[in-house]
Formats: sequence, structure tokens, C-alpha cells
Amino acid sequence: MSQLGSGQEEIRNMSFLEHVDELRVRITRAVFVFFFGFIGCYFVAEPILGFLRKPLFDALPPERRMLYFTSLFENFLTHLKIAGYAAVFVFSPYFFYEIWGFVSPGLHQRERKYAFPFILAASAFFCGGAAFAYYVLFPVGFKYFISYGAPTDVPMLTIDSYYTVCLRLLLLFGLAFELPVFITLLGFLGLVDAPMLRAQRKNAIIGITVVSAVFAPPDVISMLILGIPLWALYEGSIFVVAWLGVKRAQAGR
Repeated sequence: MSQLGSGQEEIRNMSFLEHVDELRVRITRAVFVFFFGFIGCYFVAEPILGFLRKPLFDALPPERRMLYFTSLFENFLTHLKIAGYAAVFVFSPYFFYEIWGFVSPGLHQRERKYAFPFILAASAFFCGGAAFAYYVLFPVGFKYFISYGAPTDVPMLTIDSYYTVCLRLLLLFGLAFELPVFITLLGFLGLVDAPMLRAQRKNAIIGITVVSAVFAPPDVISMLILGIPLWALYEGSIFVVAWLGVKRAQAGR
């Protein structure tokens, strides 16, 4: 019982203002890490730009493999944008560490040992979602949209428009693939259990369909590329939460 109540007792001993102050400290540290990461990633922005150009250029004939800028500062601002997004992905383990540090007082003492698995899983799914978008969605989606229309329709993409789409999709898929980690965290906190998740399966599928329709590129293939993995991740999270319930029941005996 002493271990069981230790996390709850710690929460009771912290006032609302103390929670707010702790959140402020953690956000401040995260901002500093992001800032220094942004500076470092700025100096490797050009190779990242080349990496992101590849799926598009693979879908274009050699004579059309060009991107244009229509304003004086567009190219420079795109380098800054690339550095910012790169810092988010590169230092995502630290950001997830701060998230875990903020929610861990709500866990039982025996559950706090899962800090490293949580950080590892959250980072892996975040970067894995972006990798899935790059290696699966980009080749299919870019080829489809480049070839869409009449033969006389010639794509003339600007630097800002292309990289903005790429970065948003990478971030979207990275966040979307956090679904099982988020559900597992709720299971750790005792806010959901496996029977509840199974009962809400239809609503979850509807939600996943809506998210895929709103945020994925506007074609059926792209929606399926986002929706099917999310559904599979939801089903996988049910098994994880069920396992957590079994472990919690065994520990309470």
C-alpha cells in the first residue's frame, strides 16, 4: 500500500501553482534545447533540403527537376523552417523525456521505471511516422499529383509551397503514429482499459477516417496510407493496455 499511494500522495502535496511552475520550468528547458538544436540544424539544412527533394525529383523528368522561389527571402526562410522542424525530430527524445517527467507523479512507484521504454517508444513512433510518410506516401502521392491532369499541364513548384507540404506531412504522420503511445499512457494512468477501448472501436475508426480525410492529401490512396496504419496501431494499443491491466492486477494481489 505504501508504494501504491506514493504517487498519489506526491500529487496531493503539490499545489496547483506548483504544477504550473513545474510545467513552466520544463517548457523553458525544452525551448532552450530547441533553440540550440535549431542553430545546429541550420548548418545542415542544405543536405536535408536535398533529402526532401528526392521523392519529388524522382517523379519528375530530368529537365523539370527544379524548384522556384518567388520572393527575395523565400529560400532563406525555408532554410530556417527546415532547421526548426529538424530540431523537433532530432531532439524529440528529450521533449518526450520532459513530458514523462511532468506526468510521472501521477503514476505508481513501480510504473515509473518505464520512463526509458516510454521515451524510446514515443521517439521511435514519432520518427517512424515521418519515415513512413517519406518512404511510402511521398513516392506514391507525388507521382500521382505530378501526373494528374492533361499532358500540357506542367508543374512549376515553388520552394516554399513544396517544402511546407513535406514538413507538414512529416509532422502529421509523426504525431499520428503517437496514437498507441498516447493510449498506453492513458492506460498507465488508469484512465482507459482494454474493454473500454474495444467498446469504442467503432468510434475510433470513425475518428481515424475523419482525421485521414482532413489531414491526408485529398485522394483515396493517401487517406488509406494514413488510415490503415492508424487503425492497426489502435488495435495494437488494445493488447498493450490489456497487458498493463493484467500486470496491475497481479501486482495488486
